[in-house]
Amino acid sequence: MSNSGHNILAIVGRPNVGKSTLFNRIVGRRIAIVHHEAGVTRDRISATAHWRDKTFEAVDTGGIAFMDDEKTVDALAAATQRQAEVAIEMASAIVLVVDVAEGLTPLDREIARKLRVSGKPVFLAVNKTDNAARIAGGAEFSALGFEQMFSISAAHGGGVPELLDAVATGFVASTAIETAPAPRIVVVGRPNAGKSALINAIMKSDRTIVSEIPGTTRDSVDVPFMLRQGDAVKPYTLVDTAGLRHRSKIRSSVDQFGLMRAERSIRECDIAVLVLDAVAGVTTQDKRIAGQIAEARRGCVILVNKWDLAAEQEQATTGENAKAAKDRRSKPKSFREEYLEALRRTLFFADWAPVLFASAKTGAGLSELFDLVARVEQEMARRIDTPQLNKLLERTLETHSPSIVNGKRFKIYYAFQKATHPPTFTLFVNDAKCLTQHYERYLIARIRGAWGFDGCPVVLECRQHHKNNVTETQQNRVNQKRR
Repeated sequence: MSNSGHNILAIVGRPNVGKSTLFNRIVGRRIAIVHHEAGVTRDRISATAHWRDKTFEAVDTGGIAFMDDEKTVDALAAATQRQAEVAIEMASAIVLVVDVAEGLTPLDREIARKLRVSGKPVFLAVNKTDNAARIAGGAEFSALGFEQMFSISAAHGGGVPELLDAVATGFVASTAIETAPAPRIVVVGRPNAGKSALINAIMKSDRTIVSEIPGTTRDSVDVPFMLRQGDAVKPYTLVDTAGLRHRSKIRSSVDQFGLMRAERSIRECDIAVLVLDAVAGVTTQDKRIAGQIAEARRGCVILVNKWDLAAEQEQATTGENAKAAKDRRSKPKSFREEYLEALRRTLFFADWAPVLFASAKTGAGLSELFDLVARVEQEMARRIDTPQLNKLLERTLETHSPSIVNGKRFKIYYAFQKATHPPTFTLFVNDAKCLTQHYERYLIARIRGAWGFDGCPVVLECRQHHKNNVTETQQNRVNQKRR
């Protein structure tokens, strides 16, 4: 992970002035959602950016929508404003974005006053200056009193290099050595399952906006943090995502963008934490999300959140089971055991994912989350000795022969593990079409039974070869090892 030191650039301003467009331009990627609807960005969104010899963290913020002396009943607007204020406090430098098309507003003046009080270097970016007339119209913003004023077009890039040259002057040059990227842990689930509350509980701060209103998080938010593991400190990036609704329930293009970003975050992560609502139980949408994780071949931990709220239900169910079990003279199952059995039945295709019962609200169980994440990382990196693998597969085919398909019985001549994540095994076979889904699951179960691979999918790739060709392939591998 690149170390950006203490160089942090916060981008602030009223709603819909082009902050997210400028943020995307600076980091060189389309990370923040850009839309004509005001208030699309709510959380702080950050990414590492590079300019000349400087590396820094760029932070996009939600629009500041009301004056300090105004009262608002909009809890989300208030939370968004608090997130912007935190970004201002953390920043090394600030870019105040204003909209030349709308002209100077009282709210621009209020934000400028607040930034002057911060004592941080402030650079005024007069956005949407796409022609000479608009550039001339930007002169009125000199009334805000900032010496460093730049006419820019965030959409087209005009004036942005000059702005960055000025901003980066006060930044420390990067001397850090590039290391491996921090593992990306994406937190996914249905709306209001408690994803943002979980991240805030892990970070021990209001890093993301938490609300009872479903759909509060509308973008994928990267949250870098350092985790102490024994004497070592390891970097991670937590990714908070928009709640994954069924596509039939998408009501706006912004929600559609959020869904696309969340799905992309699953594809690009190292490990997905699937958050379930303990009270609601495992729903059809939960099953779809687990299917997306499995299809993307990502590591997975299933976190059953709000387990504290299920306590009364647990006690009631345990009591009923105890009475029934007394009649049967058998030991009753606990609510947790029954819940886990039901979860495994519903998410049978992801039965390899460890399950954690926890509460983001009380913190119960959360200390185990990164123990599970670390275990999944280890399992992802597990390497199996080729001779041992071939012996296991040979015994498996002998003890439980595959069915005959189209007059042929499936045969494995040779197998080895590829040096990739997730654990992937290449099988040289007589006919790949003879491998049924049932027998493929059986082979994977035997591999898991021997070596574990908890929390990560196991992939089988079949290559159709004649036996003589496979023998030659084996010899080539032996010769390569000898060299």
